[in-house]
Amino acid sequence: MNDVDKAMEDEYEFQRMVRRKDWNEPTITVEVPLTSTIQVPDVFRNLVLEEVALEFDKLKNFGDTSQSFARFVRDMKK
Repeated sequence: MNDVDKAMEDEYEFQRMVRRKDWNEPTITVEVPLTSTIQVPDVFRNLVLEEVALEFDKLKNFGDTSQSFARFVRDMKK
């Protein structure tokens, strides 16, 4: 059996164990409070908003509406 076949067999066995929960390790449960927030730096936020605005700019079929959405998204930048 070559390395690729062995890797595929190992993956298949792992997936079978996952489906059957067939291992002896304890399950770890982590609760995340619903009120937690993620702090995203303004630089990344602005880059994402600009990317969204550029996609709205590409929507030529919607005319002024897509331009208005693009302007709205750009105004959300900090």
